[in-house]
Amino acid sequence: MGKDYYAILSCAKDANEDAIKKAYRKQALKWHPDRNPQNKKEAEEKFKEIAEAFDVLSDTDKRKIYDLYGEEGLKGGPPPGPSQDQPNAANFAGEQGFGYTFRGDPNEIFAQFFKGGMQRQNSFGEGFGSLGGDVFNDFFVQRGGRQGKRATSPRRTQVTKTLPCTLEEIFHGATKKLKVSRDVSATNRAREKVLEIQVKPGWKAGTKVTFEGEGDDIDRGHAQDIVFIIQENKHPNFTREGANLIHNVKIPLVDALTGFKVDVHTLDNRILRISVKDIVTQNFVKIVKGEGMPHSKNNSVRGDLLLTFDVEFPKSLSDSQKDILKSTLPRL
Repeated sequence: MGKDYYAILSCAKDANEDAIKKAYRKQALKWHPDRNPQNKKEAEEKFKEIAEAFDVLSDTDKRKIYDLYGEEGLKGGPPPGPSQDQPNAANFAGEQGFGYTFRGDPNEIFAQFFKGGMQRQNSFGEGFGSLGGDVFNDFFVQRGGRQGKRATSPRRTQVTKTLPCTLEEIFHGATKKLKVSRDVSATNRAREKVLEIQVKPGWKAGTKVTFEGEGDDIDRGHAQDIVFIIQENKHPNFTREGANLIHNVKIPLVDALTGFKVDVHTLDNRILRISVKDIVTQNFVKIVKGEGMPHSKNNSVRGDLLLTFDVEFPKSLSDSQKDILKSTLPRL
């Protein structure tokens, strides 16, 4: 069964626009991750679900499709089952231009809804640490129309660091240990700590690894998260494109015309002897299947090795050599 957006917002199925907004407001405030530091991961998931439910139910067209065909029909997936009254939901959604996928930022939806003074986040996955105290003062402490004592919410910030990795380390996987120094003035933690990062085979540049609460103290009981971002070092022999590896080879014109063999030293210390029998033109690419990078989700599957070529022309030819070429090469 698909998601019940009405249940997620705790509102009736015949709720009007104002009721939908009130329901979102109540649930978003309840499940905001900054209000749930003890179960932050669960709160983040709930907060995202609440944002998705509001995104659908506050939009007339999306809500109409959802009411008729459920989440499956809205997203263009397999419907619960066609009938005379309810034709194939996936087909209907496709015909109406729906293939809905929630791509919103829950934090940004929250900010736009309340028009509060919080800083925008780049993405949902980057956390909720930029929420300003004014938002919580304005909304979290109001009860029954009376303004209570001003509430404060500790900022949950994060610090980012790059983690340089060689292409070989990303190919094989690696264990990286980094010593971090931190401000521990509000706690009795050790000032220095060694963090261990397991780099998985096939990870891409930009992959983030987060150590929650391992950075500087913010106040008692709260500390920064440290986020390491994978940085792929330049390799002398290969350029990476997704799961594929590109290797460039310089060859003389005679090889480009007559064929040749090239040896490639792989990232796992093998030597591939590759035979090229085609005439190598400017845009020619030789593809060697399965000799690229491993896929991060399935290391048994690998991308391809792509060989590109720079053809080097001779700087000069004798008259006799030119005559031989003229008599040998066809004029196309």
